[in-house]
Amino acid sequence: MIQGRGMETKNGGWEPIVFGRYFVKITKKQKCYLAVRGIFERFLAVLALIILSPLFVAVSIAQKISAPDEPIFFKQKRVGKDAHCFNIIKFRTMKSSAPKNVATGDLESPERYISRLGRILRDTSIDELPQLINVARGEMGLIGPRPLVYTERQIRFLRRWYGIYQVKPGITGWAQVNGRDTVDVYDKVFYDREYVQKVSLLFDVKIVLKSIAVVLGHHGIVDGKIDPQIRRESIVLLRESELRKNTAKSEIDISLDEDEYEKGIV
Repeated sequence: MIQGRGMETKNGGWEPIVFGRYFVKITKKQKCYLAVRGIFERFLAVLALIILSPLFVAVSIAQKISAPDEPIFFKQKRVGKDAHCFNIIKFRTMKSSAPKNVATGDLESPERYISRLGRILRDTSIDELPQLINVARGEMGLIGPRPLVYTERQIRFLRRWYGIYQVKPGITGWAQVNGRDTVDVYDKVFYDREYVQKVSLLFDVKIVLKSIAVVLGHHGIVDGKIDPQIRRESIVLLRESELRKNTAKSEIDISLDEDEYEKGIV
């Protein structure tokens, strides 16, 4: 059993929890590999930004022609390595009227917010290219779990539980080549955990090759089976966290009612 920070409290801190047997602790060999890969990735990102600069200019011009009043880039607060937040950079694909700090999968009808140019950028994954700036800064890697919107509290909690924040988030990852947006929260966490467990040069090459197939195919693919025990544990953990949160809220409400009663308000 491993102890660490787990459940977020009302004051923004974290309540200590004891991690279960599914927590993945990366090895020294993996840490060395990730350190060397990080240096190589930053160099590649700078090189790619130079090579792709004509494409950046073309997309920027198209953005201004299609929507003169809209900004070219989209920035959003995301959660990175060690649960530290940073601003991710993408080409804007949605109108400014879209809800802020909400994952696309959580929107009721995302199509009403996505522009025509944005649809093309999304289908070709060109909207993701500005994240190379995040890679060059050292905030992200080319490969790793996708960075979460900080409001996605459920999956953030599960990522802490399984040790996924030990690695940098990436532009592409194991969950993305196994279904992209078609997999649910529990499956994404399973794939993220599996990536942390297996991270290596050969595994990264496999992800890159599968990413190319996914992008060229314009669809998500499902590959592999989900460990039912991990899924079951994830469901139980989320239910327990919601129960504790609701219990705490009820205790606060009862306390307020008692204070009001004593003051003669009720």
